[in-house]
Amino acid sequence: MGIYKDLLTLFDYIEPADKNSKTYSYRIHELLLRTCVEVEANCKAILIENGYRKKSDNMCMNDYKKIEISHKLSSYKIKLPIWNGKKNVRDPFSEWKSKGTLQWYDIYNQTKHDRHSKFKLATFDNLIDAICGLISLISSQFWRCDFPPTEWILSLGGINDGMESAIGEYFRVKFPTDWDVSERYEFDWNQLKNDTDPFQNSNY
Repeated sequence: MGIYKDLLTLFDYIEPADKNSKTYSYRIHELLLRTCVEVEANCKAILIENGYRKKSDNMCMNDYKKIEISHKLSSYKIKLPIWNGKKNVRDPFSEWKSKGTLQWYDIYNQTKHDRHSKFKLATFDNLIDAICGLISLISSQFWRCDFPPTEWILSLGGINDGMESAIGEYFRVKFPTDWDVSERYEFDWNQLKNDTDPFQNSNY
């Protein structure tokens, strides 16, 4: 994922640390926009694949929030293993538990539509939250399955922190553990292998 690679390059110039949270630049702004566009694309794809009737061009965050029902994004925690300070673990969708808005996504919209006066809001902190949001969203769909270009991967295996390596191997992810029994499904391959359409749609 190009965003991963560009973030690691950004770390060559901005130390991953609490004290740099308010740093802003055109490069940070660019990465914030690209990351949130990917978030939107993934949300739209999930809704469309499940038969959501609204046209993708008309979708907004009120539509994307419906995915919380099926993906529990608010329960994901993402860790940056190399970080100086206390903000190395993020829960980028936590506001959805109270049906609130996502600050990093709001900042993305503000800086996209009014860069002249809102540019300083495109901070390093908001970029990290947005990327952690994207990691949560991708992990919720594909778990840890990945086919990355191995030449730029920084592997951090052997860490015992209660988390798992996320797609791309740099970030760590803690998957939700608060699924109610009624929300779980059974996977019986002996039955599914003969089913011409084994996938069920979520009724958003």
